[in-house]
Amino acid sequence: MPKKEAPLDYLRRFIPEESAQKAMDYLVHYKVHLTITRERKTVLGDYRHPTLNKTHRISVNGNLNKYAFLITLIHELAHLVAFIKFGNKIQAHGKEWKRVYGEMLLDFMQLPVFPKDIRVSLANSLHDLPASSCADESLMRVLRNYDAKKPGQILVEQVAEGKLFDIGQGRIFKKGKKLRKRYQCVEIKTGKLYLFSPVYEVMEIA
Repeated sequence: MPKKEAPLDYLRRFIPEESAQKAMDYLVHYKVHLTITRERKTVLGDYRHPTLNKTHRISVNGNLNKYAFLITLIHELAHLVAFIKFGNKIQAHGKEWKRVYGEMLLDFMQLPVFPKDIRVSLANSLHDLPASSCADESLMRVLRNYDAKKPGQILVEQVAEGKLFDIGQGRIFKKGKKLRKRYQCVEIKTGKLYLFSPVYEVMEIA
C-alpha cells in the first residue's frame, strides 16, 4: 500500500481538534511536507532535513491514536527545529533536541489536549526525555489505553516464556528470558535473536 500524501486540513482527522491549529501553524511556517504512512513496526515517525530538491519532510504512522500521533508529530517537529537552530552536527537525540522537544511539549500541554493520565506521564518524562515514545515504557502503557483493541493482540510481557507470537507479515518469534528491560526472543524462520520491549504489541499464537 503506497504512502498517502496528507494536505494540512487532513491532519485534523489524526490529532485532537484543540491542537490542530498550532500543529498546522508549525507545518505551514516551516513548509513541511507531511506524509501519513501505514503502520511501521520499527518507527512511529521520522524527519528528513531539506535537500537541494526537497523541503523538510516528516512522516507519521497513520494507525496511531490521536494522542500518540500528536506526540510523535511534536517529536519529529522538534528534530526540524533543532536542525534549524543548531545544524546537523548535533546528536539526533542529544541535549539540544531534548531542550527543543521539551519546550514544544510544554507549549502543546498548555492547550486542553491531553487527558490527565497522559499529561501526568508526559510531565514525569520531561526531566529526562527518551529518544522515542517507544522507549518511554510508562507513556506507552498510558497511550495504549486509547488504542482500538484488536482481538488476540497482547503485550510481549503477557506472552508466556517459550510461547510463540506473531508481529505481522508472517514473522513468528519464540519468547525468551528478560534481559534487564527487554525480552530476548528468537525469530523462528531465521534463528536470529531480537530484543523486544515489554509493551511491544503482538498477536498471540494459541
